[in-house]
Amino acid sequence: MFSGLGRFVVRRPWWIILAWVIAAGAVISLAPKLTSSSDEASFLPDHYESIRAADVQEKDFPQQQNVGAIIVFQRSDGGKLTAADSADVARVSKDLQNRRIPEVQAVVPGEVSPNKQVQTSVVAMPKLTDPEDTAQQDAVKELRDDLKPELKGTDLSAGITGSAAQALDESDASKKAGLLVGVGTIVIIVVLLLVIFRSPIIALLPVVLIGLISPMATGLIASANKAFDMKADSSIQELLTVVLFGVGTDYILFLLFRYREALRAGEDPKGGMVHAVERVGEAITSAAGAVIVAFAALTLSSLGMLRSMGPALAIAVFVTLLAGLTLVPAVVSLLGTKVFWPSKSWQREPHGTGFAKLGTSIARRPAVWAVVSALFMGALALGALGYKANFDLAGSSLPKDKESMVALDDLQKGFPAGSTDPTSVYLTSTNGKPVAEPRAAAFRKQLADVRGVGEVAAPRLNPDRTTASYSVILSDPPASDKALETLKDRLRPAAHEDAPAGTEALVGGTTAVYVDINKAVDRDYSVVFPVAALAIMVILGLLLRSLVAPWYLMLSVALGFGATLGATSLIFQQIGSQPGLMFMLPVIMYLFVVALGTDYNILMVSRLREEAREGRSPHDAAGTAVRHSGPTIGSAGVILAGTFATLMLAGNSTLSQMGFSLSFGILVAAFVMALIFTPALTALIGHAAWWPGHGDEKRNGRGGARPSDEETVGGATRSR
Repeated sequence: MFSGLGRFVVRRPWWIILAWVIAAGAVISLAPKLTSSSDEASFLPDHYESIRAADVQEKDFPQQQNVGAIIVFQRSDGGKLTAADSADVARVSKDLQNRRIPEVQAVVPGEVSPNKQVQTSVVAMPKLTDPEDTAQQDAVKELRDDLKPELKGTDLSAGITGSAAQALDESDASKKAGLLVGVGTIVIIVVLLLVIFRSPIIALLPVVLIGLISPMATGLIASANKAFDMKADSSIQELLTVVLFGVGTDYILFLLFRYREALRAGEDPKGGMVHAVERVGEAITSAAGAVIVAFAALTLSSLGMLRSMGPALAIAVFVTLLAGLTLVPAVVSLLGTKVFWPSKSWQREPHGTGFAKLGTSIARRPAVWAVVSALFMGALALGALGYKANFDLAGSSLPKDKESMVALDDLQKGFPAGSTDPTSVYLTSTNGKPVAEPRAAAFRKQLADVRGVGEVAAPRLNPDRTTASYSVILSDPPASDKALETLKDRLRPAAHEDAPAGTEALVGGTTAVYVDINKAVDRDYSVVFPVAALAIMVILGLLLRSLVAPWYLMLSVALGFGATLGATSLIFQQIGSQPGLMFMLPVIMYLFVVALGTDYNILMVSRLREEAREGRSPHDAAGTAVRHSGPTIGSAGVILAGTFATLMLAGNSTLSQMGFSLSFGILVAAFVMALIFTPALTALIGHAAWWPGHGDEKRNGRGGARPSDEETVGGATRSR
């Protein structure tokens, strides 16, 4: 099949290129814009308690003012606030309200903090129902501009924080992050390809070709999101950039290395490209299939952000695969050997390379290499025991010098940590009768007695008095482990148990959302991980016609995942002293390390099988496979790791953690799993690795010498 595809593409390259240009133009012009959301609650299913509580608030307290932003005032000299300062706060608040800024319902000055360090004004805004609506962000921007002249002549300084302010700062940071990641990715790809091939044409080839398909893939993803009402996480655009360029460059490398090998073996340029597509096509398709099914497994997640991320990345990889099998061969077949210009390295194979020496060593001592590589990954995996999840997706993704983060820190100088984002408790009648005030007051006292609760405001009743609303301030920051523990283990159970007969209590708010996300993620671990692993094993079994190889290949990627999570936990939690890793990082890490790590394993075992079919012993086949596939896997791993590492340029901890973990995981997958552990273990298992299909046996008398392709394995020179 792939031989026929290669001949078709090589014979009609201009038609293939034209078809891609037309398809890309149509998709880009017709597709909607790809939008994203950072509202954690919007990703949870309706049955979670925090979402049900939000529904009660919307139904029974529709006029309740929503705190969209908080203005934090303090003295410029750091001293205690005076009565005159409070009068200035009241005047500034009134002046800002009188400006009639759209989306600003009221600007209400609050009380001075007990230590006289801070005073706030609450900016009331309508409840945000559309994550794509930026009107409240525009309102914060206008408030910030108007606030500066209002403070002139006073002894005050001020900053604006809150959800709308954080959304504005995150949007600004995301634009800069996207630019940095995009530029960094392209620079790394160009530089590394120049070093590897010493050809400016090859260095620019991925940039041009993937630059064409990238907006096409983005358009298809946006159309799918709109058609199936999916919400994209705020980091999806940066992730798409590195996936498209990283995976796309990998597939281009797989093809070019095999093309160069065919040319060195005496093939003509067009025949060499057909040969490359024939030999690499199955491996690339299987590798892409493993990635696609792993990403598609995210549709089983209970979190909307992961459900939408899975299909988005699967679409990106599928488009990249189509380009790798058609567009890239078409362009390269037109260029012929000029694609390597000015380098002449395509004419001859270097001898005595590092990969040849590694292959020789693995062929001689596979047991030693298998044990050493397994111990290396196992030792790093121990660091995963210290893993902690961080659920503050919005706060942790912002640089600390953004105004909303600075003002948030200032606010906590004078008020309890939980006052920045109170928890909401709703006591609702289940029999239609009004909630009696004495019972509502008694319930308030029971909530206040819960350990970890700082204070509980007096209840407010809805018009028909069937629901009482309580604002609960926790003693700890809303996203902290202690706050989550308080809500999950004490506040929620107490609210449910102490609710008077004929009523139901629901606990909502940001901390409740984090608790529910934690529960959803735990559920996803038990579903998504096994399904993705099983799907990849099926693909491996079909590709290799073996029931044995998939098991130890998945063992290798499991070790790689553990090593990656352990190293990331050590770097960011132990050395970096961060409170935890982004809560969905293990899921993303698992899918990338398992799926993309399987890419390299597939390329290696495909070559192992090919060499075994040439009549080589398991040890010699492993050594030869490492020698020939080593440059491809090593180069692809370095480039893909480099593209993921550009996420660390974004300047926030969320993308930094993602960038480090994925780049480290790819390096482990390429240089430890695929180049050492897999071939060493395959050499040890021998012929049994291919049971029951025996795919390593010679076929139709294949084998024998091939011109100009000598190799040294285990110290002996032999011809292919």
